[in-house]
Amino acid sequence: MDSTFTHKCPNCSGPLFFDAKDQKFHCEYCLSIFSEEQLTAFEQAQKEAHLQDSAPQTTATAEDTPQENTAAQTDAGDMELFTCSSCGAEIVTDATTAATYCYFCHNPVVLSGRISGKFLPNQVLPFAIEKEEAVQKFLAWTKKKRFIPRDFFNKQQIEKMTGVYFPYWLVDSEVSGDMHAEGTTLRVWRTGDTEYTETKQFAVRRKGKLSFKELIKNALSKNVQQKMVEGVQPFPMEKAVPFKSQYLAGFQAEKRDIEFEALKNDVEQEIKGYSQSMLEDSASAYTHLSKVQTSITIDDQELNYVLLPIWLVTYNNRSGDDKVYYYAMNGQTGKVSGELPISYKRLGITGGIIFAVLLVLFLIGGYMI
Repeated sequence: MDSTFTHKCPNCSGPLFFDAKDQKFHCEYCLSIFSEEQLTAFEQAQKEAHLQDSAPQTTATAEDTPQENTAAQTDAGDMELFTCSSCGAEIVTDATTAATYCYFCHNPVVLSGRISGKFLPNQVLPFAIEKEEAVQKFLAWTKKKRFIPRDFFNKQQIEKMTGVYFPYWLVDSEVSGDMHAEGTTLRVWRTGDTEYTETKQFAVRRKGKLSFKELIKNALSKNVQQKMVEGVQPFPMEKAVPFKSQYLAGFQAEKRDIEFEALKNDVEQEIKGYSQSMLEDSASAYTHLSKVQTSITIDDQELNYVLLPIWLVTYNNRSGDDKVYYYAMNGQTGKVSGELPISYKRLGITGGIIFAVLLVLFLIGGYMI
């Protein structure tokens, strides 16, 4: 059974939010600020104290366990109901949501069963760009294109920007590669009126160990805009930290629904393709390679389940092509990916003005002649 919980302020028990700007946890009620170490130590002490207090008691049944918030399957297929640990209201989520907000008390809520056990992430890359900065970077990016619909810049539209932790597999591989080929070199020179061409052929062999670090693969099937999300890579994985649920406070999060076994063959083919290219590139001194034969073996592979930060915005262009546009921003670097809409009305007006100006200039020029 999944239960819900909210990270509470040690001073006033208000909900805590992770601030990307200073990488600390803030209470909006008493304005207290805590580091990850302070919050972890407090919660661990609370947990130990609770265990000591409950030690003499007999094991509680499912009916008499206090504040146990279980999930109930709804009629909406993959949607599930949870009870908010702060106000008792029901929260509706889909099957992959791991962190969200209560729509009644607006407190951040973490669904513990979806980030534990086999779904416990190894690492999380915290947001480094707060929402206000993300909005500014997004608007600066939109200025690269003209004729954007005016309602695209509506304040309510931009405020829909949402910070989401998406699940990914991070793959490190150690590879052995062996290549046999026939290399050809050509040398051309001229003496007087005569041109000479020298052709040499060599037996070429390349053998060695190759390492591939931090190959990122999507682990969420409903991420239909995967190409867009891939467009905001790379992520600075050296800034990733061991997973703590505190980093999810104030953001939404998704759990994986794609296991690595489903990706294994594609990943191996991708790594082998990279390996073959690197082996062939090491023989770049030859004019041409032919009869290339390679043997590539993956000796070792290390997997890490990670959550990566992405700011998301959607826009429904009702005044144009009635298409929904999606935008992603790297929550660490600010890199943006997505297709901007075009207002054909504004484009037509601008084109009409340009045509009118050119027509007037033509008429004036003809009159002067």
